[in-house]
Amino acid sequence: MAAEYSVSLKKIIDDLSLKPMYMPKEPSEILITNNNISRPGLQLTGFFDFFDKTRILIFGHTEFSYLSRFGAEQQQHVIDSIFRFGPPAVILCRSYELNDAMMSSANEHNIPILQSSDSTSSLTADLVTLLSRELAPRITRHGVLVEVYGEGCLITGDSGIGKSETAIELMKRGHRLIADDAVEIRKIDSRTLIGRSPQNIRHFIELRGVGIINARNLFGMGSIKLSEKIDIVINLEVWDSSKAYDRMGLENEYMEILGIDVPIMSIPVKPGRNLSNIIEVAAMNNRQKKMGYNAAQDLLTNLGMEIDEQMTEKRIVDNWE
Repeated sequence: MAAEYSVSLKKIIDDLSLKPMYMPKEPSEILITNNNISRPGLQLTGFFDFFDKTRILIFGHTEFSYLSRFGAEQQQHVIDSIFRFGPPAVILCRSYELNDAMMSSANEHNIPILQSSDSTSSLTADLVTLLSRELAPRITRHGVLVEVYGEGCLITGDSGIGKSETAIELMKRGHRLIADDAVEIRKIDSRTLIGRSPQNIRHFIELRGVGIINARNLFGMGSIKLSEKIDIVINLEVWDSSKAYDRMGLENEYMEILGIDVPIMSIPVKPGRNLSNIIEVAAMNNRQKKMGYNAAQDLLTNLGMEIDEQMTEKRIVDNWE
């Protein structure tokens, strides 16, 4: 069974600068668990067959214009028929004021009422983004996440392979650290993974032989970042002379994370190899591939060689779930 996450109404109020109009209890105690929202359309006419009471309700110009067609008694009836389901919160857009019918029903059914000066479309976009981020499916995995030339690189590998040391070298080159040791990965939408560090270990790096360091204090604010999308996984492994490593880059390998396929590279580690240089090149090369250019394919074309489609097919090499 999938884990259920929640976000407090207080965070929504703070992040979106909402004004509480009526609050039956502390907003920090009210938890939102549904990342979808609703605008009462057919519900205003009495149709509730597919009404989801766990969604935040948004009232805008259209809803208030429709309600203005009725007298006070009918407005009370319409609002009561919706609020009796107990939605977690109601937001009034365009600075609409709380009328008597809505205030009476909110008090009876303990429904929080908030006000926003934004238009309905603008508030909806911001609210959906916030809820999608805070309620996203997530996993925490061992690794290091760094931003290199705008590409989010998730560095994995066995303990002691040199992930943290590589991250420090990348920071010295002007790149930014997001997480060391533990990376919290969230699936924001069907194509995007966002990685960040757990709050209690954020900006800290464990360096064997030295101890714990604070990357923000040592290298400055420009060396760290709170979150970053995951564009590529780079797996560090001890060099195995009996293993045939990919020397062309024609074959596309992917790792499945929360149902999304992420490009993965296996980088063998041995004395004399500069890992930070390799990761910088890997990040830039991954960006080129996303833009439609593959150097290996271009080289073979220049040599007059045909490219076997099987050599470039998608291959899943691991599954974290």
